[in-house]
Amino acid sequence: MRRLAVTIAAVLGLLVTAVAAVPASAADNPYQRGPAPTLASVAATRGTFATAQMTVSPGNGFNGGTIYYPTDTSLGTWGAVAIVPGYTARFADEEAWMGPWLASFGFVVIGVETNSRTDFDTARGTQLLAALDYLTQKSPVRTRVDPNRLSVIGHSMGGGGALVAAERRPALKTAVGLAPFKPSGNLAADRVPTMIMGGTADTTVTPSYLDGLHATLPASTENAYLQLTGANHLFPTKPNTLEMRLLIPWLKTFVDSDTRYPQFLCPGPADPTGIASYRGTCPYLPAA
Repeated sequence: MRRLAVTIAAVLGLLVTAVAAVPASAADNPYQRGPAPTLASVAATRGTFATAQMTVSPGNGFNGGTIYYPTDTSLGTWGAVAIVPGYTARFADEEAWMGPWLASFGFVVIGVETNSRTDFDTARGTQLLAALDYLTQKSPVRTRVDPNRLSVIGHSMGGGGALVAAERRPALKTAVGLAPFKPSGNLAADRVPTMIMGGTADTTVTPSYLDGLHATLPASTENAYLQLTGANHLFPTKPNTLEMRLLIPWLKTFVDSDTRYPQFLCPGPADPTGIASYRGTCPYLPAA
């Protein structure tokens, strides 16, 4: 009998150890979406979710745009991303490719057309926040969006706008500047997890400019700063797998608090191909 009791205790110990070794599941994180990621899946041009889109009319503080969203209604709400283009550009012409791509990975995306193509970073930041407010409060998909898990992305002057939005609304989960230009000032007030991505061949927003901008981030602000080898200023304006295999893990980490994704960014990019330099505040600790 004693031998049987010892055997049972040993088996139970093994079971406890095995359960403890199981990675965090959707039960542990209600925001986790999609299957376990792999290096191939984060670099894929589509995720696992079917998507749809709708047009947004001008008004509500910005000049309209397009919403892209997962059609699945069985998993609860989704985190959201607002994207704004660069100086003189239109989202529909340059960043629209990102909408269905990100939506298929489990985000609601609103692509923002600016009130004026010559709006500076501060105006673009205001319009990004207006777009998020519309998305969560008035849009036809508002019930699909978690208003507590919002983020912003912008290119060039729009990248500066994303960083302005982060300063103005510290409750944002993350901000991403793609070759960001921020004439309104430095990043000393930024408390939002921030990714800055540039290109080594960018002669408009140069690597040295981004070096200086990144250096003004507070040491306590989670961030990643990387330069893409040979990329010029227009790298975000057409489908770019390299950009997205870095951006998707970043959004999953900070918008969805998905602990399955920092492995692709820490201690450095899991696939460093095409990345000239990378600095990050690893380990990334998404909010609970």
